[in-house]
Amino acid sequence: MRVPSLATIAPLLLFANQSNAFSVQNNSPIATNSLLKSPSAAFQPTTTVLFAKETGTIQILMSDTGGGHRASANALRDAFDELYPGQIEVDIVDIFTEYGPFWPINAFVPIYKIMATYPILWQITYESGATPLGLWFNELMLEIFCFEPFKECMVRPSGSTEKRADMVVSVHPLTQDIPLKILNDVDSNGKSRKEGRTTPFATVVTDLGGAHPTWFNPGVDKCFVPSDALNKAARDRGVQSEQIVQYGLPIRKGFWADRGTNTGKSTNAQNGNFFEDLFAGLTGGKSNTETPKVSSPKSSLQTKLGLKENLPTVLIVGGGDGMGGIIKQANAMGEKLAQKGAEDGNTYQMVVVCGKNEQAQNDLSSKEWGENVSVVVNGFVNNMDEWMRSSDVIVTKAGPGSIAEASICGLPCMLSSYLPGQEFGNIAFVEENGFGKYSGDPQKIADEVSTWLSSPDMLSTMQAAALEAARPSATVEIAKDLAAMLFEHKKSLTQNAETSEEKKELVSQ
Repeated sequence: MRVPSLATIAPLLLFANQSNAFSVQNNSPIATNSLLKSPSAAFQPTTTVLFAKETGTIQILMSDTGGGHRASANALRDAFDELYPGQIEVDIVDIFTEYGPFWPINAFVPIYKIMATYPILWQITYESGATPLGLWFNELMLEIFCFEPFKECMVRPSGSTEKRADMVVSVHPLTQDIPLKILNDVDSNGKSRKEGRTTPFATVVTDLGGAHPTWFNPGVDKCFVPSDALNKAARDRGVQSEQIVQYGLPIRKGFWADRGTNTGKSTNAQNGNFFEDLFAGLTGGKSNTETPKVSSPKSSLQTKLGLKENLPTVLIVGGGDGMGGIIKQANAMGEKLAQKGAEDGNTYQMVVVCGKNEQAQNDLSSKEWGENVSVVVNGFVNNMDEWMRSSDVIVTKAGPGSIAEASICGLPCMLSSYLPGQEFGNIAFVEENGFGKYSGDPQKIADEVSTWLSSPDMLSTMQAAALEAARPSATVEIAKDLAAMLFEHKKSLTQNAETSEEKKELVSQ
């Protein structure tokens, strides 16, 4: 078979039981178009929960084209583990890397990194793939070249079981159309790729202010979106309102618990955690979620991290790969804060997280920053929630996860770069909600942030706006709805099996 050229395949890069159970009934059906603002609400039983003896399995399809897809998949897995320990097994698979039949389909990740370095390449690919012709071509190429290898992935044994997953969840724009066709084929015993699916399928969109059309497929059971803009985008693509659920973005576990140190609010119970209290409530035990403890003060967290206490602090992050011109941004910011400190007699603090960019870490660590500014330089960190909660402002690329996490921590966002296409809408999300601005100029970034840090009233207003936009309960709410779909499917299968056995017994008599 002749291998297609990169130019030909480029558009694809975007689109890279009842007898055994008991139920706890809820007060409302699966929420649709809901925006929760109270983090504690996430830990109340809002959906029907079925505890089955047999473990349920969920396969999450994604690709590591950007860190957000795997981060979201991991967040959902962690929520399942906390909410339903031992009841749900999750199989996360980078389907393009692991099952792509040949280059470039199995090389989407390294190709994406190149395109992220040269945004014009990404823009051309993104925009061409969003046209009617591009969408048609994407679906055609995926079905021709990826149907059989992807089918192999989706029918493989899931978790500790010897059968395929009970449910499929997509957290990537390229894993709607072809997986749905595969499930139609498998569930209909090969009769059709257009209908016959019985396996539950849900999309969890991991973009924020803008998203590629391939995210939205009317054939899904549920489409979880994080914002009004993407709710509309889903409806524009033919997804019905009753299929759409709006909570927010699934974010890392460290950001679930509260809305940030700045507010003094916490969803942790006084003598345990919300998950323990949730199950205590479900089983008739005593829950003490009505007596929340106060979060650790920011100053204590700063001390833990080796920062100076009570200084106006800016956090500059370059993502896991340290991209986005972080050296120039840090140099301009450090110089501006030193100048500002000399003028007003205050001392400022700058934290730089370089990710895996060792050159940036070495260069910035060896620099003399002068008086009036305290600087801490880190490489890759696993406790970004703590660094965010120790800061007053964040400078970051316009990634959806970073923005969602920052808002939960009450951090005004200075956006420094974006990928053309899906990330452009994130700028509008931040600016229209009143908790940040965008500039690609390091000096303008430094000027703007220094103004925020030296203006307590302005900073307080922006922090309040960030908290207003935050959706800290989103991950747990999405996980609960997905679990309800899974358990209902398992219940239906058990009932069907029992009915079949009863019919066989009648026939034999």
